[in-house]
Order: sequence, then structure tokens, then C-alpha cells
Amino acid sequence: MRLTDIDALIARALKEDMPGGDVTTESLIPPRTLARALLLAKQPGVLAGLDAAIRVFRTLDPRISVNRFFDDGSAFRAGDVLAEIEGRAVTILAGERTALNILQRLSGVATMARKYVDAVAGTGATILDTRKTTPGLRALEKYAVRMGGASNHRADLSSMVLIKDNHLMMEPDIVRAVKRVRRRVGRRMPVEVEVTSFAQARQAVTAGADWIMLDNMKPAEMKRIVRWIGGRAKVEASGNIDLSTVRGVAQTGVDYISSGKLTHSVAAVDISLEFLGPLGRSVDRAAAPARRKP
Repeated sequence: MRLTDIDALIARALKEDMPGGDVTTESLIPPRTLARALLLAKQPGVLAGLDAAIRVFRTLDPRISVNRFFDDGSAFRAGDVLAEIEGRAVTILAGERTALNILQRLSGVATMARKYVDAVAGTGATILDTRKTTPGLRALEKYAVRMGGASNHRADLSSMVLIKDNHLMMEPDIVRAVKRVRRRVGRRMPVEVEVTSFAQARQAVTAGADWIMLDNMKPAEMKRIVRWIGGRAKVEASGNIDLSTVRGVAQTGVDYISSGKLTHSVAAVDISLEFLGPLGRSVDRAAAPARRKP
């Protein structure tokens, strides 16, 4: 995601949260009062989105100072201090919710991705995300998937051919469908076909598809198809795969396992912003120790 796109997203989020300013903070706290606050993990997780969260505060005031103690992709524990923020109290309070919304959501995605990756460790299968993302947040959520150790499937409808069941309702002949898209895109992008049976998988491979998606199949059927394909195409498993079943699917020999659960229904990680109080008229940065816990 380009910085200009992130900045535009942050601007929209801040306008949504305070279309007429932060009336509580602006009424209570003098604008030049300086403060120090901590981004504190209330539960364990995998970090993602810290740069974007920091950018929220710096959008409001470029003079905000941040000491970060974790990087995106790092695992943290409950009680860990992820970063320390110093600057005008009105700025920190005004940006608090927007920054936390981004950080908590993306860390939730990264944490879920890490669980799936850990579940298939040693099998050779790669965990992929899907396009089941929050509108407007896809690039950030796919970034969070990578921070969790998983990989990205196609970014959008323009980046890869994926002939799905609804396409085949309109053009049921898989061989003809693959040939038609090949005439349009050539070899400049991969062609994937979603199949629900061995017969469809055979047709897709015969037609020259690069990638076969096995949708909602039993592991035994997946294993049979993987053996028959024999490396002639990449094989992806998809459809109602969760943490309780993903390892069994991986053991069928598929190359990829995709799951919308990495992004569409994750729980945000509980991260809070805790104030340590006013600093006075100047910020003594030398007195702010590097630490993980308050």
C-alpha cells in the first residue's frame, strides 16, 4: 500500500472520529501540555500495523516522538509495552482511537495468520489469505497476513485469473473456459480453476491450468487428486478449513491452503494506550528508559 493511500485512509478515519474536533480534550487540556503514554498489550499476539498507528499521531502533529520496542511480525505477551509516545497530550488523545483501531485489527489478522502457519509447520503447505477483507483495508490486512508468516493470494480481480463456480455456471466447459482466458491474458498471469470433483480437476489440468483449487473436498479426495496431478499444476485447498482441520488438509500434499478466516472474522487484539501523566513544558527523552514493561 502506498504511503499516499495510507495517508488518505488515516485522514478519512480521523475525520470520521472527530468531524468537529475532539471537544472533550480541547475543553479540558491546554494545547501545549506534554505527556507520555504507552501502547500496552493486554493479551498475547503478533504485532502488525505499528507504523500506521504511529502515522496517525504524526498526521496530527509531526513532532510526536515514539520509542518502539517491538517491530511488526514480532510476537508479544500480555503486559508488554509495544511503544512509548511523547508529545502534546491533545494530539495523543485525539489520535488514540484511530491508531488503536488500526493496530488492534491488523495485529488480530497477524495473530490468526501465525496460528494457521504454526498449525501446518513441517508439512510444506503454504497458508494463503483471500479477498474476504474489510473494504478499503485490503492492502493493510494482506500486509498483516504476511507479518503473521502467511502469504497472499491474488490481491484483486486484475492480478490473476481465477475461474470459480459462478463463472462455470455461465461457461460450464472447463477446457473451453481456460482456452478463452488464455487467449485474453496469455502467459502474463497464472490461470487458476476452482473444482469440486476429480473429473473437474482432470479437465482443468488437461486444459493447461497453472493452479487447481480444490473446493470443499474431503482430505482423502484431495490426496487422490494431488497424486494424479503429480506436480503438473499447483494445488490449493479451500473451503471451510479452520484451525482444527488445517493440518489434516496440509498432510494431503497440497501446495497451498487458503482461508478467509485469516481476515474476515478475526478478533482484534486487546491493546490499550495508557497515559503516564504530563511531562511539563519540555520532554526529557534521556529519562525515558527503553523497556518492555511499565
